[in-house]
Amino acid sequence: MEYRIAGILLSEERLAERIREIGQQIGRDYAGKELVVIGILKGAVVFLSDLIRAVPPSVDISLDFMAVSSYGDSTKTSGIVRIVKDLDGSIKDKEVLIVEDIVDTGLTLSYLVKMMQERQPRSVRVCALLDKEERRKVHVDVDYRGFAIPDEFVVGYGLDYGGRWRHLPAIHTVAQQ
Repeated sequence: MEYRIAGILLSEERLAERIREIGQQIGRDYAGKELVVIGILKGAVVFLSDLIRAVPPSVDISLDFMAVSSYGDSTKTSGIVRIVKDLDGSIKDKEVLIVEDIVDTGLTLSYLVKMMQERQPRSVRVCALLDKEERRKVHVDVDYRGFAIPDEFVVGYGLDYGGRWRHLPAIHTVAQQ
């Protein structure tokens, strides 16, 4: 089955404006604190890069990354979370912010939050650029949310379909050809 770009859901300008707002909120919430920001590879990299630059210098940020898989080359999550790359460092007694590109069913994020909590951080919060609330299968708290979006498959700004279209500067919808 082939897919094509159908249209723009969120423009570069809307993304930039909202990310600045989230960065400022994180700055207020973590002012004077050390914060471990955990980017979920590969989809969150573009968002993460812009987000941390929007956080004021009053927050001492360190970065770590995890890679998980629940989609493969499909447009639907399998519900099975596979850890491809784990954290490089300990998060014990640290403030942790998980940065995710999109929350869909909540299964992957719920699994990640539980896994992080088992490592005994001081706190774990979640920041997601996109949220498909209507697809949620399990409750998950998203502390910082960029945009609620409809149940459409989207690409661009780090999100992909089979490795394609991550480089697009806006969020686009995808349709079958």
